[in-house]
Amino acid sequence: MQTIPFEDQTFTKITAGQLTGATYENCKFISCDFSNAQFTGITFVDCLFDTCNLLLADLGNTGLQNIRFKHCKISGVNFGKANDFLFEVHFEDCILDNAVFYKKKNKKGTYTDCSMIETDLTEADLTDCKFNNCNLKNAFFSRTILKNADLSTSYNFIIDPDDNVIKKAKFSLHGLPGLLNKYDIRIG
Repeated sequence: MQTIPFEDQTFTKITAGQLTGATYENCKFISCDFSNAQFTGITFVDCLFDTCNLLLADLGNTGLQNIRFKHCKISGVNFGKANDFLFEVHFEDCILDNAVFYKKKNKKGTYTDCSMIETDLTEADLTDCKFNNCNLKNAFFSRTILKNADLSTSYNFIIDPDDNVIKKAKFSLHGLPGLLNKYDIRIG
């Protein structure tokens, strides 16, 4: 791959095979098909992915620094394999079903109107994150740090307060059953 970074460019309807750079800064990727892509060794900084398909993309050794995903299909992607250095991702209206954030730090990340069915958030640090209207059905929360996180508008989650750090996290009354699930009680 070339070492000259791509800056301030827009890429429309391309595939992963057409990515020739090692660094993309302040770039936009619109309607691209990156399904099963190998992003190994590529660094994205301040980029936007809009209406892209990243189904099962491989993020091993990939830099994701302040990246925004809008209207993207990102099912089955393992963000835990991405570089930790300056890792920051935000999602709006994305399908993140079966995605993995194992041991990932994404403090202050935003997840808005996302489907996160069976997403693995085990041991992730999601301090100050906002989950706005997200479907967290069967999402895995174990030893997850949710300090000051806002889940007040999200739904279908089951979070064990004894197994996760939820200090000052925000939940609504409709989320209460998901916090008390392990007690097998009825809330009317």
